[in-house]
Amino acid sequence: MSKAPLWVGLLWLGACGDSVDEPIEHDTHDHDDHDHDTTSDWMTTGEPVTTPEVPAGSTPWVWDLPEGFPPPVVPVDNPMTVEKVELGRHLFYDPQLSGNGTQSCADCHHQDKAFTDALAVSEGSTGEFGTRSSMALGNVAYHTTLTWANPVLVRLEEQILVPVFGEFPVELGVAGSEDEVLQRFVDDPLYAPLFADAFPEVGDDERVTWDQVIDSLACFVRSMVSWNTPYDDLAYRGELALNPAEIRGMDLFFSERLECHHCHGGPLFSGSFVTSNSAHIEQPFFNTGLYDIDGEGSYPPDNVGLYGFTGEAGDMGAFRPPSLRNVGLTAPYMHDGSIETLEEVVEAYARGGRLVSDGPYAGDGRDNPYKSPFVAGFEITEGEKADLVAFLRGALTDPVLLEDPQWSDPFAGPAP
Repeated sequence: MSKAPLWVGLLWLGACGDSVDEPIEHDTHDHDDHDHDTTSDWMTTGEPVTTPEVPAGSTPWVWDLPEGFPPPVVPVDNPMTVEKVELGRHLFYDPQLSGNGTQSCADCHHQDKAFTDALAVSEGSTGEFGTRSSMALGNVAYHTTLTWANPVLVRLEEQILVPVFGEFPVELGVAGSEDEVLQRFVDDPLYAPLFADAFPEVGDDERVTWDQVIDSLACFVRSMVSWNTPYDDLAYRGELALNPAEIRGMDLFFSERLECHHCHGGPLFSGSFVTSNSAHIEQPFFNTGLYDIDGEGSYPPDNVGLYGFTGEAGDMGAFRPPSLRNVGLTAPYMHDGSIETLEEVVEAYARGGRLVSDGPYAGDGRDNPYKSPFVAGFEITEGEKADLVAFLRGALTDPVLLEDPQWSDPFAGPAP
């Protein structure tokens, strides 16, 4: 049985590791797979190609990146500073940010779980469950879109408004309690110096506003870069940090037999990737054959993917490929948390689509007419499956992201 040699993967690593400022073309086949080119939209949002200047009295944020790797896009109206990141860290972990004072951002994004929550779908501050799984936050600043199936939310400053103020479903549940929630931070003596340090250019009477809260949260989340996996040691530092099973799994991942890398390509293992140097933007969304409820391609009515935004039949069940970085810590899997283990995920793709044998969503996803041609199925032995999972679990896990105190709970111990 033939397999792609290691050098095939290394050539791919070089292409995406040394030339990430060039357009990343993942689709080398003649397939139509909902890659929405939104270059003009992105270029007109005010995003700069150079690092914006920070206000006097603020400390510029220094990115921890592999040598030569470009930083993420930073909005010109919200430059990265050490002080804003630190304020955002406090706000991220503070349950005072929710309407009823019971839940923080961190309740759905746990650091030790790569900033996910180990739930199939997340629970909001009022006990209401959503319909989608909490997404990991590592390297979120490098994604071209920020949610499972919305092609418009491309700035963290805009996306954060959804969990804070959104009502369908309720997450932090601030809508209707905006003044009350903001007043908590005005009254809390901990926050006066944090806001003063983060926004030295603002007068005392304008120190605590929702704009400052959102901007600080965005800076904190944007700071979560993650490039310290064994894979990164190999790709960017020339260190062979993978064990034999992980190397065999990497060969399989990049092989044309399995075709994993076509949907989970690029440095993020997602296909969704942009830096401050990018000249071409893609927004990939794929139907992976997870459902086919009626034999005509339908997905569960509360989770129809990109179709819910565009209304176009071909977008039914199309979701953004999540990053596979730290994927060993983000179970359960898929947009609705409906697959428990990585082994089961591999089995669904090997089959060419998942079979749901009973229940309200019964159907054979292998026959979904909107399924990506890349999900064609493949033969894989138990040993090969174990190697592939070893690569995903071991080579793509970043221990620094999971332990670094700059992203940890400031209320659980001393500040870094």
